[in-house]
Amino acid sequence: MSTKLSKEFDIQDYLINTEKDSKAFFKACIEEDPGDGSLARRALGELAKARGVAQLAKETGLSRQTLYAVSYTHLTLPTN
Repeated sequence: MSTKLSKEFDIQDYLINTEKDSKAFFKACIEEDPGDGSLARRALGELAKARGVAQLAKETGLSRQTLYAVSYTHLTLPTN
């Protein structure tokens, strides 16, 4: 028998709780990254969505532009 959840899982619900949760999440993603930076980039994107890009920029010392660039490099853009 399977159980259907009433709400889809969203990591952001857990990342906004405490700074400690965010740090643990990012550290785990760095450790589990396959070596191409894809998981680390995805983690930064999730943290930016959960905490806000401006806040994450302030906390990390990275510019907002850098966070946007890093977070969205995993997207495949159409070529002409």
